Amino acid sequence: MTIQLYGIPNCDTVKKARKWLDARDIDYAFRDFKKEGADPAKLETWADSAGWEALLNRRGTTFRKLEESDKADIDRAKAIRLMVAHPSMIKRPVVEHPGGVLVGFSEAEWTKAL
Repeated sequence: MTIQLYGIPNCDTVKKARKWLDARDIDYAFRDFKKEGADPAKLETWADSAGWEALLNRRGTTFRKLEESDKADIDRAKAIRLMVAHPSMIKRPVVEHPGGVLVGFSEAEWTKAL
């Protein structure tokens, strides 16, 4: 099974996730948000599957540095626009696998899904 792993290479959580996948010999293709950007259609699909709230990383420095007007009144459409403009605001990693989408790294969740 080959899965798609989306993230940023120097992100500690992405590094943990890649190490976990490698240790289990799970094939994956890595997609770098910094180099490739964030595909709006993918974000729409992920939001349908996991919820836009799960995708939007409100804890990161990119989100915290936004203007207050950008942080206010966030709904699905605004969240997706922000994540397209600032891919580092997407919670990492995102994994597309035959059974669906995983957002963030949870060893228990990943073990069950993959």
